[in-house]
Amino acid sequence: MAERGQAVRILGGGLAGGLIAFALAERRPEVAVELVEAGDRLGGNHVWSFFDSDIADEDRWLVAPFVSHRWDGYEVRFPAHRRTIAAGYNSIESERFDQVLRERLPCVRLSEAAELGDIDARGTGDLSALDLGWQKFMGMTIETDRPHGLTWPIVMDATVDQLDGYRFVYVLPFGSTRLFIEETYYSDTPELDVAVLRERILAYADRQGWPGVPANRVETGVLPVIIGGDFDAYWRSTGESRAKAGMRAGLSHPITGYSLPDAVRLASAIARAPDLSPQALARLTRTHAEQAWKRRGFYRMLDAMLFRAAEPAQRYKVLERFYRLPEPLIGRFYAAESTGFDKLRILTGKPPVPIGRAVRAILKGRK
Repeated sequence: MAERGQAVRILGGGLAGGLIAFALAERRPEVAVELVEAGDRLGGNHVWSFFDSDIADEDRWLVAPFVSHRWDGYEVRFPAHRRTIAAGYNSIESERFDQVLRERLPCVRLSEAAELGDIDARGTGDLSALDLGWQKFMGMTIETDRPHGLTWPIVMDATVDQLDGYRFVYVLPFGSTRLFIEETYYSDTPELDVAVLRERILAYADRQGWPGVPANRVETGVLPVIIGGDFDAYWRSTGESRAKAGMRAGLSHPITGYSLPDAVRLASAIARAPDLSPQALARLTRTHAEQAWKRRGFYRMLDAMLFRAAEPAQRYKVLERFYRLPEPLIGRFYAAESTGFDKLRILTGKPPVPIGRAVRAILKGRK
């Protein structure tokens, strides 16, 4: 156990830093936790979503207080395949994240000063050390003129025109007349044209029979999709011997770019750690992140196939085929816990990309 009177300072009050602070405050009351955030709100302006299967049963206490919305299933829509999947799906809105943290944490400091801390959770490191594609998006809430009738989220609607890579629309029903609609692209470039995407979102809502007006949330993001790279160089880019979390540690799902499951796992591991000294935290987080990197080579290989072997306008076929697979396999995939048999199932059968091009993309990604 940590000695009474020990303090842990966390730099960055986003998802990763906030969950570590929460975990320590809840499970290690003998530790004085200080969370330092440069913005005016913990968590910024985000909607984070996750499947029930992303979070281990023993870690659910870490996310349960933050969940704003939950559904018992979700839909996917593709030109040649539609499916409803009976799997729990959850969303966290950053306003609730901020509220819960302020209620539970004894010390939150909003400060723009770059300070020394025990755990650094302030965004990405040097992305030039990594080989990347991009998952970029713009989402906004819409108040519809009448009840929209959606019961479950639409996690992927790829029946839309394929533009700028693999394009799909993501829809969350936050109320009977409130929708969060997001335009998402698996693109070769990180640029976003916010004005264009806003009009596409409104046009999509109209086509679905959900006319309305924008409400109080507009969110944009550009997430790195990790195809390959040098983990050691990435880690060194923000200091070799300091503890890190979130994308600062390179912790995200290589395909989805999502970081919430990793943020929960690391926060849980830190809360259980017997030694919370700066040196021990640095060793723990480095080992945790390096092991995750080594385990996820399969997903980076799939990224290489998606971005380097599939034509941009045909990338949707990769996901369309994937969503014909068994539900438990899909759940393990999103949790980055695919079994050997899962990987075989994903790769066997008629591939939606040319074999020769796929092999060349994989070999290039391994260099």
